Amino acid sequence: MKGLIQRVSHARVDVNGESVGAIDGGILLLLGVEDGDDRDSADKLLHKVLNYRIFGDDRGRMNLNVQQAGGGLLVVSQFTLVAETARGLRPSFSRGATPQQAEQLYDYFVAQARDQFSPVASGVFAADMQVSLLNDGPVTFLLET
Repeated sequence: MKGLIQRVSHARVDVNGESVGAIDGGILLLLGVEDGDDRDSADKLLHKVLNYRIFGDDRGRMNLNVQQAGGGLLVVSQFTLVAETARGLRPSFSRGATPQQAEQLYDYFVAQARDQFSPVASGVFAADMQVSLLNDGPVTFLLET
């Protein structure tokens, strides 16, 4: 499982011109599910996302996690994160989970996030989404389990 996290001042995801999820400051997570991922992978990644220290403390050092910083979490499914790009000029998605497996793990991830943290917003799995954000820093990390 891969998660691209971005520290944001605000982020929003729209589907068909309507906002389906938004946060003020916090983390935008683009979530990719690979073949072989399971609930344990999701739990490990969620723990990392919620505890990764990417927010500044009173000295400006990255010592605070999203909870300590009082931010939100916006989770957006992003199957292109699991693409193989080392060879050629066209991405291969052979490492990706099936759509059914990916949707189940995405839904599980979002449900677990909402059980452990607030506020949590999300996109719509497999929808054509438009994501708007103001990356703060910019600060972006790729997390993997």
